[in-house]
Amino acid sequence: MTFIAIYLAVINIIGYAVMGIDKQRAIRGAWRISEASLFLTALLGGALGCTVGMRHFRHKTKHWYFKYGMPAIFLAQAALLSFILNRFF
Repeated sequence: MTFIAIYLAVINIIGYAVMGIDKQRAIRGAWRISEASLFLTALLGGALGCTVGMRHFRHKTKHWYFKYGMPAIFLAQAALLSFILNRFF
């Protein structure tokens, strides 16, 4: 259970950071992080970090699939985690 908590903390910090890094690269006109990589980070457990980063950095908020997709992934992950914790712990 400690491993799960540490993993989720780390992947959400990474999710937050990649949103900030991509925003800075967008401002500078530099090489960007692909949208697929941003969604992969969210799907691997970092949806909360990606959502918070998206809103904090005001990045990708005009794209409907980010605006609604990231929170939807988070809600699905929270429901799954809740089910697992209630069922097995």
